[in-house]
Amino acid sequence: MPTANDPLDRVYERLLVLRCQTGDEAAFTEIVARYQSRLRLYLRQMLAGADSHAAEDVLQDVWLDVFRSIGRLDDTGALAGWLYRIARDRAWRVLRRKGVTPASIEHVEIVDRADDSPDVDVEQVQASLGRLPVEQRELLLLRFVEQMSYEQIASAVGCELGTVRSRLHYAKRALRELIERKERP
Repeated sequence: MPTANDPLDRVYERLLVLRCQTGDEAAFTEIVARYQSRLRLYLRQMLAGADSHAAEDVLQDVWLDVFRSIGRLDDTGALAGWLYRIARDRAWRVLRRKGVTPASIEHVEIVDRADDSPDVDVEQVQASLGRLPVEQRELLLLRFVEQMSYEQIASAVGCELGTVRSRLHYAKRALRELIERKERP
């Protein structure tokens, strides 16, 4: 799994992108292997209101788009944000086509990677997360499940860095309020 904090891994990933841009199929296969499971989880979470096969179909479309357009990726260091931007755009197309509005998506499954502490009630976090608007949910997923940097999130969702910081602040506040409301008798 790629790690955003490892400088050597970032350089290696840039090299993979450059190799892909020259037609190296093995490099493309490695990029797919590095991101496949994470993109699948992200798409399943984003498409929770759609049919069960939608995430797999979208994932295949994402990789086809990536294969066709990786040669046009100018910033080789922006791979993660670019991949998630493609996945996000494809997911939103499916949601709009199926008539699913952000407010009608009921539940998003979240995997708690950061903390296995007994103080954290993962089910309560999942339930509260599922009640957030999809835009807030998406930011929290990208930041805390996918462990993306603010810059990568800005690239993925197509907004300014300051906007990401602000929206994440309000999303965390909204999630905290939902959790605290549940804890009160």
